[in-house]
Amino acid sequence: MTHRGLLVDWGGVLTTDVFASFDAFCAREGLAPGTVRELFRADPRARELLAGLEDGTLPDAEFEAGFAALLGPGIAAEGLVTRLMGDAGDDRAMLDFVRAARAGGIRTGLISNSWGIDRYDRNLLAELFDGVVISGEVGLRKPAPEIYALGAEAVGLRPDECVYVDDLPGNLKPARALGMTTLHHRGATQTIDALRPLLGLTR
Repeated sequence: MTHRGLLVDWGGVLTTDVFASFDAFCAREGLAPGTVRELFRADPRARELLAGLEDGTLPDAEFEAGFAALLGPGIAAEGLVTRLMGDAGDDRAMLDFVRAARAGGIRTGLISNSWGIDRYDRNLLAELFDGVVISGEVGLRKPAPEIYALGAEAVGLRPDECVYVDDLPGNLKPARALGMTTLHHRGATQTIDALRPLLGLTR
């Protein structure tokens, strides 16, 4: 079947690889490769800080102070989020595809775990999407099932009418449980080639 809606993540799908940005940060700051990724994967305090940042309950400055302390002496807290994300640039191919899908009649939506709600280009969001769900604004973060339901509602469709794309496999499981078709993003070419037939798009 073809689908009427395309829901996408932001960081790591419409941007270049977030984990590569983390490693570039580590290189600049004199940290071992993988330090940031490992803290978020295995350190309970780091995971607590990240959850608070993403669901909007923890101010940016408090996240930065807490996470800088975990990274170790000499890591400045000020501007930490910007430095962590500084090498994650726009993925032009993916942005162009979402733009073209919307122009082709597909309902497009964003479901994003935010690192501060003021970091999005709101004019670009309005251009790309029929509906926007940002974790820090709704007080929910992926993989909470409710945030995916909000994403489908935001574009006026049932979950089973939507394809959801994310770079983190763990974020796909709840969407799939709601009936969405899911796609693990590994790169623009592969994702776009997979999306075209799912959405009934020829180009």
